[in-house]
This record gives sequence, structure tokens and C-alpha cells, in this order.
Amino acid sequence: MPAPLLYLIVFIEGFCSLGAEVIALRRLVPHVGSAIVVTAPTIGLFLLALALGYAAGGRVAERFTAVVARNFLASAALVGVGLSRVVVDGLFTHLQPAGVAYLLFVGGVLCPVAWLLGQTVPVLTNLMKHMRTGEASGHALYWSTLGSFLGSVSLALGVMQWLGVSVAVLVCALLLAAGGLLLGGRGWGKAMAAVAAGGAAVTINLFPATEVSDTAYADYAVRPVALQDRVDPRAFFVNNSLASLIDAGEPPHYARYVQHLRHILVDELGFKGKEILVLGAGGFTLSHREPANRYTYVDIDPDIRSIAETRFLREPIRGEFIVDDARRHVRDTPRRYDAVVVDVFSSHTSIPGHLVTREFWRDARRALKPDGLLLANLILDGRLETPYARNLLATIEAEYGRCGVDVLHRGKPLSNVIVSCHASGRSGVAEVYTDEVNRADVDLARSR
Repeated sequence: MPAPLLYLIVFIEGFCSLGAEVIALRRLVPHVGSAIVVTAPTIGLFLLALALGYAAGGRVAERFTAVVARNFLASAALVGVGLSRVVVDGLFTHLQPAGVAYLLFVGGVLCPVAWLLGQTVPVLTNLMKHMRTGEASGHALYWSTLGSFLGSVSLALGVMQWLGVSVAVLVCALLLAAGGLLLGGRGWGKAMAAVAAGGAAVTINLFPATEVSDTAYADYAVRPVALQDRVDPRAFFVNNSLASLIDAGEPPHYARYVQHLRHILVDELGFKGKEILVLGAGGFTLSHREPANRYTYVDIDPDIRSIAETRFLREPIRGEFIVDDARRHVRDTPRRYDAVVVDVFSSHTSIPGHLVTREFWRDARRALKPDGLLLANLILDGRLETPYARNLLATIEAEYGRCGVDVLHRGKPLSNVIVSCHASGRSGVAEVYTDEVNRADVDLARSR
């Protein structure tokens, strides 16, 4: 085999193997979130399958190009079909609990791709007879790793950002099919297999009838919903989770938590002409038809605005939109706001891990004026009894002191919980009143 062709094949292997891992992690976000307890096992299982592929490739003793061609074509079919949104959504829709679907997806799609492509370098180095063993391995690993680097960067920061996840799937599938075709010689069988794999990938990724728009960060959909006493209500779904509601009534009705936030800001506090920062755009409904204050939305996904305007609000958003990570923005912005509203979810119950820590809530305080107000929309159990609910609320109060907590749906397993804290608040040690030592009257007098 000519050296340039060999290095091209190894480059494609690296590009597509790490590309498949990046795409798989993105496909999992709408269903199981992006927490470390999801990403770490996924990466670990991928690497384990890759290691087993290296070992399997080392045992191949003949028909080197035919073996790699077969692996490439099988991988093209697995990537093109198995990583499509139709298949992944179908798995998590029809298999419950989600852990079963996760194991089937990782064990039946991602790991086989890693195992098949992992064989490439040890198999093809058998053809580099003009080099020392170490030299041959070094060159092959260089091109494979270079492919991995370019695959992860170009797919995550280029293709997914501008063309969507489905196109990234298609790029990997077509590259693998092309690699299999290059290695397959002149046989009609390999050519037909390559065409079939590529055609299946194109069909299932580009032509399915779906209302879902996928970006590098999330899946978005706008669907009608049945709600009593509402006029043409529609819902904005982010990663398969209901993020916002609106109807065609005059005035429009919104999700209960949005109406509660408006009630606090506009009715209870009488905000007028105030600066309000909203971390997490959702459906941009907090400022919809609300001209009294100036709103600034921050969201990491640049495409959420156009999707919300054209399909959900059906009119331009009211306010400024900034594309940025929420934590970085509150840490770096020189602006100070009268209120900061935290509404950041990657799925229905999943807040990105770096947005729940005490350091984040401290950074959010930085963005507040001295008399400013922090409002956080959390989704917790209605009784606030789970470790997550207790610890998250304790983390916020460790920074702000005592905060108000409003549970909006007490009869449901999961509820919108609105936490309100003042920038002037401070954490402190509380004392418990007992029959033996009861300073309640003294404390009440001191508090007046």
C-alpha cells in the first residue's frame, strides 16, 4: 500500500473514532444530561473498547487491507444509523428506564465502533515493512492522533455549530465509507456496501420528518399542547424537556414559574426601568410584552434566539441577547443589575455542574447591585427532602444567608422551586431556641 494512502486511512480512523465519541456524548444530553456521572462512564467504556480493538488488531495475521476495509464499512453503518437522532430518540423513548437505553446505545453502537476502528493502526503497521517497528508505530499513531484532534475540534466547533449534529454524523459515516471503498479494491461487493452505508446515513440523517432542530448544544422543538382555558397554547421543548409555554390570549399566558417571577419583580417589588439579567434564555418569555424593564439574556447557544423568535414567540424577543457561558458572564461582566434570574438547565432536572457551586452563586452576586435580588428557578422534589434539594439550597444560603423558597407544584414529584435572595444577605450561624435557653424575645427586639 502506498504510504500516503495508509496515512490517509489512519487519519480517517482517528478523525471518525473520536468524532463518534463527541457525537455520542451530544446525543445523550437530551436523555440523560451531561453530568460527570454520564460523561465519565461513556468515555471510559469507549476507551475500553478501543483498547480491546488494539488487542484484536494485533492478532490479525493476514488480509490486512480487507480486514480494515470491512471494519470501516461496518463502522460507517453503525455511525450513520446508530448515531442518528431518529435511532437514539427511539431507543430512549421505547426502552425504560433510561439506564437500559443508555447501556444499549453505548454497548451496541459506540463501543463496537471503537473496537472496529481501534484495530486499524496495529493491522496496517504490518504493511510498513520498510520501517523499524517503533518508527512505523510512531508514524501511524501520529496520523491517527492528528485525525482525532482535528475530528473533535472541527466537528464540535465547526460542523455542529453551523450545520447541526446530523451533518456531523453524516461526515463521519461518509468518510468511513470512502475509506472502506479505497481499501476494498475493485470488487463490486465492497463498492455496493460502501454505497449502501453512505445512502443509509444520508437518508436517516437528512430526510426524517421531524420538527426537532438540533444544534451543538441542544435539541429544540415547538409543539402544541392541550391546556384548559388557553388559546392555541404551544410549548418550547429544550432537550425533550418543557422549557416554556405561551398562548395566543390577550394578554398571553406563560408557564407558571415565569408568571411567578414576573409577579415578584413587577407586582411585589414594583420594578420599573430596572436592569434584569436572565441566565438561560429558555423561550424568552420573561420579558415578552413586558416593557417596564430592560432585560439581558445570556445563553451559550447562539441559535436559540432565532428558533424561539420564528417558531415559538413568532415575533422578535424583547431585550438584549448575549451568547456566553452563564458563569463566565457573571464573573467577567462590568455591568451591575437590579436582579439576576438564574434559569439554567441542560435538561428537565439537570443543571450543569459548574452552575450549582458556591463559587457560581458568589459570581452571580458580583453581577448584582448592592440592593439587588437573585431569583433562581430550580426543579426539585416538592418536599425538598432529597439530598440534591437539601444540598443545593444549603449551597445557595451558604453564600447569601437566608433566602425565600416558594414551591409551586407541591403535589407533584418534581416542582418548580423559586429561590429569592438579596445581595445584601450574609450567611451566619443560627441558634436554636429551647425551653432551657430561649432568647426569642431579645432577638425579636434586636431585629426591629
